[in-house]
Amino acid sequence: MNRSATQEILSSDAFTGRHIDGAVRLSREASWPHRPEDWKLVHSVSTGVVALNGDDVVGTALRSDFGDVSTLSMIIVDARMRGRGLGRKLMAQMMDGTDARELRLVATADGLPLYEKLGFQAVGEILQHQGIAKAATPERAVEEVDAVEAADLMSFTTLDLAASGMDRGALLTRIAGIGTVFRAEGGFAMLRPFGRGQLVGPIVARDAVTARALIAAAASRVEGQFLRIDMPMNVAEPQFVESLGLSHVGGGTAMVCGPKSRPTSEHKTFALAAQALG
Repeated sequence: MNRSATQEILSSDAFTGRHIDGAVRLSREASWPHRPEDWKLVHSVSTGVVALNGDDVVGTALRSDFGDVSTLSMIIVDARMRGRGLGRKLMAQMMDGTDARELRLVATADGLPLYEKLGFQAVGEILQHQGIAKAATPERAVEEVDAVEAADLMSFTTLDLAASGMDRGALLTRIAGIGTVFRAEGGFAMLRPFGRGQLVGPIVARDAVTARALIAAAASRVEGQFLRIDMPMNVAEPQFVESLGLSHVGGGTAMVCGPKSRPTSEHKTFALAAQALG
């Protein structure tokens, strides 16, 4: 890609399917594991903007609206185009018109200063664990759901909304369609292809015992395969997932702008659907 100042013609456009290949290139350059299929999943429940240098994708940002909460994600600027305020411009476009919504994102260390300037506040840490999965016996009975029916998806969406404050029925339907669903008394988990292997999340559960049972069922399902899980630190089970072969490899900072009050719930989110999707 030619970067000479005289030949740069920067523009922006709505993110569409034709930008996926360029977006994958950006994420790979940032050492993110996202495949085209992973970008497509996020984009399927999002709107977005892309920065272009001619026909080349040099920046991306997506926003997923889940009821009165929106998640901002896939905020990437080509390393050779940084320092010009491009990331701020992309964020501003995604934040425009969202005053009534709570905005959430998971920040990298590089992005944290920008998000703080835009009004985001840190509210916790996300722990990323991954590795070759080992089988384990669940502490509680877990059922693997072969064919997820509408009633099941509705019940999962209700639990997810109570735990996260996000109305993600469309997202859960898409994940269930490409992955495996596990159900236990008081919770559920979803497992799907992602990046280098599989990702388990979201995991919504009433208590840690149920969460561990769901994680164990997912790990056993993909024993010997690469598995990733992203857990909020306040409910994380790091020792347990390490016993399943999943090492701590980093994570990010959970941030919120314009937080809204909502009812408390006995159910909690023990693993994210993705850092991009909460």
